[in-house]
Amino acid sequence: MNHDEYTYLSSEVSQLESLLAEIPAANVINRMGLESRLKSARQALIGLNPLQLVQKARLTFRGRPVFGSRGVAADFGLRAAGVFTDAFSAVVAGLTENLRYMGPIPDKEKNQLLITGTAICSFGFEFELPASEELEITANRAEDAMQKLENLFQVAAEGSDDDIAELVEEIHPRAVKKAADFLDYLGEQEAWCGLEFKEHLFRFANADQVRSSAERLKSNNIKETDETFSGEFQGVLPKGRSFEFKLRDQDGILRGKVGPEIPDADVLNREFLHKLAQVEFHVIQVGQGRPRYTLLALDKIR
Repeated sequence: MNHDEYTYLSSEVSQLESLLAEIPAANVINRMGLESRLKSARQALIGLNPLQLVQKARLTFRGRPVFGSRGVAADFGLRAAGVFTDAFSAVVAGLTENLRYMGPIPDKEKNQLLITGTAICSFGFEFELPASEELEITANRAEDAMQKLENLFQVAAEGSDDDIAELVEEIHPRAVKKAADFLDYLGEQEAWCGLEFKEHLFRFANADQVRSSAERLKSNNIKETDETFSGEFQGVLPKGRSFEFKLRDQDGILRGKVGPEIPDADVLNREFLHKLAQVEFHVIQVGQGRPRYTLLALDKIR
């Protein structure tokens, strides 16, 4: 059973219980059919944990390669589905803090989307999110990744530079580039898309909006530099992997993140707290938004 089927059955149970609550117990004949359906629905739900059920997302297309709800050009559909899956896998890796700036995308084979059908209305695909023996942990991670990807599309189209920067910081610049590659391909093909997940739908208005969104997610709008600052770490939140760094000889506090290359973020509290140091941070700035700072390695502290 997938999550959509579970939601449907859960809703049916609630509706049947409401109907039965309005029918007197003495009215046996009218209650009989409803009670039988309620019993069957409840039995189907026994032992199921909704957090362990796979979710589905729907990606639909419009534009030049799409022929209404009848079909889509095969070469476009296959390429678009593949590039979209690459973006999803990269976002999953970024959220698990396993994604590096170079090299293969970690666990890509485990984080593949499964095409389980075609989406109605405009033509597209229904994707099943990856399942895993890790169950709740991985299920939530895959769901988070799909939601982040949908959010990224929306803020690229409608949000501010700071909105984009916040997501870049969360999911890694390399994952954002994969999303830009997907939008780039759609724009080249004069197509646009809509992504529906968990009862939320975002749809681009046209191919021009897709192209402008892709430009906002490209490296020429997302500036990455390495800059050195003198000052002291004021504290690190190990779980949130965030730090405050007080600049020397000037007013100001830099707030940033501890990169995944440093597995134990609390080491900064133990060994570097309130000690004057020269620190090289990786700086990301989207358009005119505020810079975001990341400490990538302990050897960047001198």
